[in-house]
Amino acid sequence: NPLCLQAWWAGTRQDLNIANMTDAMASSGLFFKDGKKRIDYILVYKKSSPQVEKRSTFEKNLRAEGLMLEREPAVTNSDIMFVKIHCPWETLCKYAERMNIRMPFRKKCYYTDWRSKTMGRLLKSWLPRNPMKLDKEALPDLEETDCYTAPFSRARIHHFTINNKDSFFSNSTRSRIVHHMLQRTKYEDGKSKMGINRLLNNGTYEAAFPPHEGSHKSRHPIKTHGAQNHRHLLYERWARWGMWYKYQPLDLIRRYFGEKIGLYFAWLGWYTGMLIPAALVGLFVFLYGLFTMDSSQVSKEICEANETIMCPMCERNCTLQKLNESCIYAKVTHLFDNGGTVFFAIFMAIWATVFLEFWKRRRAVLTYDWDLIDWEDEEEELRPQFEAKYSQVERVNPITGKPEPFQPFPDKLSRLMVSVSGIFFMISLVLTAVFAVVVYRLVAMEQFASFKWYFIKKYWQFATSGTGVCINFMIIMSLNVVYEKVAYLLTDLEHPRTESEWENSFALKMFLFQFVNLNSSIFYIAFFLGRFAGRPGKYNKLFNRWRLEECHPSGCLIDLCLQMGVIMVLKQMWNNFMELGYPLLQNWWSRRKMKRGGQLMEHKISLPQWEKDWNLQPMNLHGLMDEYLEMVLQFGFTTIFVAAFPLAPLLALLNNIIEIRLDAYKFVTQWRRPMPARATDIGIWYGILEGIGVLAVITNAFVIAITSDYIPRFVYAYKYGPCTDQGYRQEKCLKGYVNSSLSVFDLSELGMGYSGYCRYRDYRAPPWSSTPYEFTLQFWHVLAARLAFIIVFEHLVFGIKSFIAYLIPDMPKDLCDRMRREKYLVQEMMYEAELEHLQRERKKNGKQYHHEWP
Repeated sequence: NPLCLQAWWAGTRQDLNIANMTDAMASSGLFFKDGKKRIDYILVYKKSSPQVEKRSTFEKNLRAEGLMLEREPAVTNSDIMFVKIHCPWETLCKYAERMNIRMPFRKKCYYTDWRSKTMGRLLKSWLPRNPMKLDKEALPDLEETDCYTAPFSRARIHHFTINNKDSFFSNSTRSRIVHHMLQRTKYEDGKSKMGINRLLNNGTYEAAFPPHEGSHKSRHPIKTHGAQNHRHLLYERWARWGMWYKYQPLDLIRRYFGEKIGLYFAWLGWYTGMLIPAALVGLFVFLYGLFTMDSSQVSKEICEANETIMCPMCERNCTLQKLNESCIYAKVTHLFDNGGTVFFAIFMAIWATVFLEFWKRRRAVLTYDWDLIDWEDEEEELRPQFEAKYSQVERVNPITGKPEPFQPFPDKLSRLMVSVSGIFFMISLVLTAVFAVVVYRLVAMEQFASFKWYFIKKYWQFATSGTGVCINFMIIMSLNVVYEKVAYLLTDLEHPRTESEWENSFALKMFLFQFVNLNSSIFYIAFFLGRFAGRPGKYNKLFNRWRLEECHPSGCLIDLCLQMGVIMVLKQMWNNFMELGYPLLQNWWSRRKMKRGGQLMEHKISLPQWEKDWNLQPMNLHGLMDEYLEMVLQFGFTTIFVAAFPLAPLLALLNNIIEIRLDAYKFVTQWRRPMPARATDIGIWYGILEGIGVLAVITNAFVIAITSDYIPRFVYAYKYGPCTDQGYRQEKCLKGYVNSSLSVFDLSELGMGYSGYCRYRDYRAPPWSSTPYEFTLQFWHVLAARLAFIIVFEHLVFGIKSFIAYLIPDMPKDLCDRMRREKYLVQEMMYEAELEHLQRERKKNGKQYHHEWP
């Protein structure tokens, strides 16, 4: 049978490769001193630690559970001791059954019809080969992903494909089993005196982590089986900068770091790939504005307005300026405020929906491929702080049936109210900072207008906006440090029951704090700047002293673009530095201290792997929260005000291409190996992304209607322009728009020694009318059009979003068919395997009985 021969050869080849890899790993210090027992986990403690009794009791109980321990002193520090942990085969089997771990037992055979087969052959022959697909010959243990799986059972161990006991359980699975045992082993008498987390908190142990599978660099090529490890393969095929244009090896990432981290990189890769069409459309809108900049009727009229005098925009030291001095501003504004703005806003709203809906499909495929469909998160252990606080109040857990500490509802409600009050206080602090920046802009406006340098005096509005953005960014970064500490304090004050509840609560607070911190100044510029300034002769003043800031004669959109561009670029550059530069500096400084103390040996290779890992940086306490938070905030920048800044998707795309390799390099080379954890989705972040998508529709509608000049131009072309009967089809329909959008003011009313008339942006009656400076009919037409546009735009986009979400199912149809067929085939194969096993047992017993009969 060719299939049987192929399966036999695959198993033999895998055994040979695993044997060669085992020899290489033994020489790299990943085994006990005997060179046979694999190191599954590392505990680190100080000899000078006073918690000797707890540590000895804990390790004694670990041995009683079936684990093997071996101590090893550190090479570089005489006070540090390492405890190497090995989990034998029998213990692995026992706890794999308890934890309901799914293991492979038969290679998959997919059922496809003739159409699928034909299409598969065509695609295989015409499409280029995936440049990132890992060769099964280079990594034979990835064949596990092509096998049917079932919950492991020692009673049915004969069902599972066990070619080699050393490789049957992967390293990440072995580490997860050991971590499960470490979390449930007691160190003192008492129902709550257990778990490695409590021992880490009280200083009994300094660290606990699974070891890396050797060095990330190797002298051997990647296809040399004997010298290969998964970490090296990840570095060569994923974490190097030369791999920036290739796909991510998600199966290998999941196998090495666990499903939770694998899902993060899968989501990040999917988000980055979906940014490509958004970036192309945004770039096209920008280029359209660039190519039509000189032919724009509005820009032409502003640039040719040599005789139009604009009213002074500050109280003192401001000279009268001509309208054509705003020519450059008008052309730059046209780059972002042109005919493609509305289309791009609708496109991005639909894009956000498509991105989220197709991510659900992608997640369904990954959870199927990674055997997470039927996985249910096991009952989490309580946080030590929660147990210590409510140890006197108990109730029976409805899941476990055992008594456990319980938080009374009145106490929970009071703590929640305090936490919510703290959140509102911090948000008010952000608004206070924004108000301070507004006051700075008002003061700087007059100072720059009377500056000695001609360049600053001429472009005083640009100088005011630019310095205001930089000051605002420094305030944002300073407040982020405060917010993190406050979020910790408020979350601990709530006393969440489990770690996942703590993480969700902390993540929500951090998102609210940073979202308001980053976007409050943008909201001010988009919807408040210049809206309440008043008119010449009757300006509104802050504290009766500083005149409120007006929009530039070419509009407020240029200020919004500048604010978004500077904050987005600087924020992403700072994040990239902190993600990679900070761990690099920390690791360099720790190596320097060891060299200075004469502790580091001349040859680094002499250090065992566990000590190399100890010298790396631990994964931060937030886990993946910082990574998700950065990308979710970027998603907000990309969608919420994209109508004002169409280049935001392009900047996000370029940043994410770097971000993937930065995170990969950090996980593979700079951090200790995190404990492989399981997860079925991205958690609370999906709900936050959906909320941002809804907010994006609303804000883009208001940006187009209020901040942009699209609606005033539209009303003029259809109602007041020279070709109202022909429709808004050509630029000539906007002829005279600039003059129509400027009102007239008598300069003699200012009392500044001027005479004549000046113009300002508004729709008010001239001073010689019967009702001077009252709003004209065109103002009310524009206002009605703005409100109508907001209503129509929101209903249209929300309707399209809902329709698209309805059309796209959460799970692909072929995946549903595969899952149903797999369930059927698994039942059939389990029945056949059980029948074959019984027949073999009968034959064996029959031969034994026949042999003993005489």
